[in-house]
Amino acid sequence: MLCSGAGIPGSPPRKRSLGLGGYQSAWRRRGPPSQEPRGLAGPSPGVPQLLLLLQTGMPRTLSASDMVTPGSLGPPATEPTDGKQAGQPLLDGAPSSASLDTLIQQLVPTTDYYPEKAYIFTFLLSSRLFIEPRELLARVCHLCIEQQQLDQPVLDKARVRKFGPKLLQLLAEWTETFPRDFQEESTIGHLKDVMGRIAPCDEAYRKRMQQLLQALHQRLAAQGQGPEGLLGADKPVSYRTKPPASIHRELLGVCSDPYTLAQQLTHVELERLRHIGPEEFVQAFVNKDPLASTKPCFSDKTNNLEAYVKWFNRLCYLVATEICMPAKKKQRAQVVEFFIDVARECFNIGNFNSLMAIISGMNMSPVSRLKKTWAKVKTAKFFILEHQMDPTGNFCNYRTALRGAAHRSLTAHSSREKIVIPFFSLLIKDIYFLNEGCANRLPNGHVNFEKFLELSKQVGEFITWKQVECPFEQDPSITHYLHTAPIFSEDGLYLASYESESPENQTEKERWKSLRSSILGKT
Repeated sequence: MLCSGAGIPGSPPRKRSLGLGGYQSAWRRRGPPSQEPRGLAGPSPGVPQLLLLLQTGMPRTLSASDMVTPGSLGPPATEPTDGKQAGQPLLDGAPSSASLDTLIQQLVPTTDYYPEKAYIFTFLLSSRLFIEPRELLARVCHLCIEQQQLDQPVLDKARVRKFGPKLLQLLAEWTETFPRDFQEESTIGHLKDVMGRIAPCDEAYRKRMQQLLQALHQRLAAQGQGPEGLLGADKPVSYRTKPPASIHRELLGVCSDPYTLAQQLTHVELERLRHIGPEEFVQAFVNKDPLASTKPCFSDKTNNLEAYVKWFNRLCYLVATEICMPAKKKQRAQVVEFFIDVARECFNIGNFNSLMAIISGMNMSPVSRLKKTWAKVKTAKFFILEHQMDPTGNFCNYRTALRGAAHRSLTAHSSREKIVIPFFSLLIKDIYFLNEGCANRLPNGHVNFEKFLELSKQVGEFITWKQVECPFEQDPSITHYLHTAPIFSEDGLYLASYESESPENQTEKERWKSLRSSILGKT
């Protein structure tokens, strides 16, 4: 079980206490933070590199069932089409395991049966491991036509009028949650074919289908405008002396209010989260189904997820760059304290991803070695926040705060209280280890549906959080700076750090000399 305790309190006023006073006595240490970043600061990794980092650098997660309260999942138990079904019913009738044919059959509505919403989401999310979405849609449509006798010259209108609304509802849920499954013309063709068969029984079906297709095209168009282009200055720049003020604006010159910056960071986070489809979590971390005959179809379908990881890394480096940039330690200390206040406001808002990125940036070695700078910083608030995101106990403190934020979101009286932005890399790690720890198929070849119920709980909660509308008005000048301000490379950060506070030992002196030679051309 996870640690218990109070999470984020209810309504978050602008300048409120973190409610973490009990931690203060445990964190009385002085001086700079630890030398190693706690997040994913470093060169922006693709998914394979991210997997390697998560495998080697982070503690193993608890099971998903320990993190999420089970809900009502699955359709009523039905007779499987293959005459047998392995495993016992799990959570209101959903099978713990079954053949793929059985699971597909349970997805298909009839005149007197409609699968539960949670079952639909779980199966559509996980089925792509075993069958491509376009093939699944073709099979579902074929079963509908066959079972409802929609291929007959004369239809039973009373029967169709019972079945039609259920079919429309299934297609609406599918296109709304997984619109990318319908990018190919062949899938649209299946939709039009099956709906064209029932439309003569009720003209409302044709009108509803047109609305469904219009909404689908709008979703696909919106998702086509992804966040990849927002990081125009994503590549770190080399350090070539500190640029003059005429060509470099520091963040404090753009936004000097921590609460405002926390709001704008939240705006960026939610905008980026909105583009991530639930299927990307499955497509990023799964192996090809050993029983499938086709090649993996999702090697290039995780762009939005990868872009979000790159955003986290960019924010880490932006924080470190802003701290290392000023020439005077008083100015550097001012920037450090500013980011501590921004991190605190992110915590209060429920924006844990930006919070962790800021902490990671301040924990990077080029920043943490600035002892003279940190000596001028009031670090009490920082250590409280650092403790809150401490990886000890599988991020026990963070998970407690996340549960508090999730509860606040469920009982929210305002849009601001609904915000929950999880520490994304830990969410990915949880999903990765869930996938690694359980087989997709059992020895008898049946699908391990219990595993995918656990997966859907984690991904489903994330989908709910990402759909929250940002209540804060966007400030284009601030968000533009966050997306485009130049950031130093790791070597650039070290050189800037050494130029600000001289090396203290022989290792640092040798590195400084090497960096001055390679980057500045000086000896």
